[in-house]
Amino acid sequence: MDLRLFDHQTNMASSSSLAPPSLTPVMKDGECRNWAELPSDLTSWILSKLSAVDILQNAQKVCTKWHRVCKDPAMWRKIDMRNSGDLRYNLVMMCLVDSSIRSQRGFVEIDIWHFGTDSLLNYISHRSSNLRSLRLAVCYPITTYGLTDALMKLPLLEELEVSYCSLSAESLEVVGQSCPNLKTLKLNREVLHRFSFFSEDDDALAIAETMPRLRHLQLFGNKLTDADDGLKAILDNCPDLEHLDLGHCLNVNFSGDLEKRCSERIKVLGRPGSERIFDFSIFEDSVTLDTDY
Repeated sequence: MDLRLFDHQTNMASSSSLAPPSLTPVMKDGECRNWAELPSDLTSWILSKLSAVDILQNAQKVCTKWHRVCKDPAMWRKIDMRNSGDLRYNLVMMCLVDSSIRSQRGFVEIDIWHFGTDSLLNYISHRSSNLRSLRLAVCYPITTYGLTDALMKLPLLEELEVSYCSLSAESLEVVGQSCPNLKTLKLNREVLHRFSFFSEDDDALAIAETMPRLRHLQLFGNKLTDADDGLKAILDNCPDLEHLDLGHCLNVNFSGDLEKRCSERIKVLGRPGSERIFDFSIFEDSVTLDTDY
């Protein structure tokens, strides 16, 4: 493994919200750094910037000390599992998920991008009832039924992102009923221009009726409207809502008193054509808009 990677990770750390442990003195010209001699807390902090794949496949094999640090339960509070979408790599990724779950069951966050199946979600939900955050993006093999069944087993979930995955309005309602602590929901639909102006408030109504504790809501490419069963219902039934992103929700016009209500209550508002206010990195890589009319 090229240890220069960790110099790069250290440089990136300055932008992190978490302060690193005290750094070692600046090296003199020509002096070589012995990474094995770094304090354990600093090593742990650096390695935590890696994905689960990098930790399991590379970092833990570098030396005995790194292997020990990589086995620390604190390293597995969050499991970040992403690949490039190559289906041939899915089996490897699933084995890594299986390995990380077997070694430490105390994680509270997991990100899965570009792979995943119903059986994998079922495996995770049975072994991680303390999960607080789940992000799924571009996981086409995952079905609405499989996702719903898994989420019903995660009652402590506080943050859920479902981007480019199958989740019906009916299932969304079940999720709201099963996850009463949900505070952040990012439900991002695929954007097809030819269908952009079709209106449908089923998602909005399910959110309004079952997720009263939401503080952050992102609905990219949703077909909700201003109607009583749409945006108005969300504002009426989610009193704690502070951040609302309606990017590319082309049926929202803030008619009537909606403009005033949003300006008075919502601290951060993303309008259908405004700059994105939440993390949309998945869309920077993956979204292609259908412009063929």
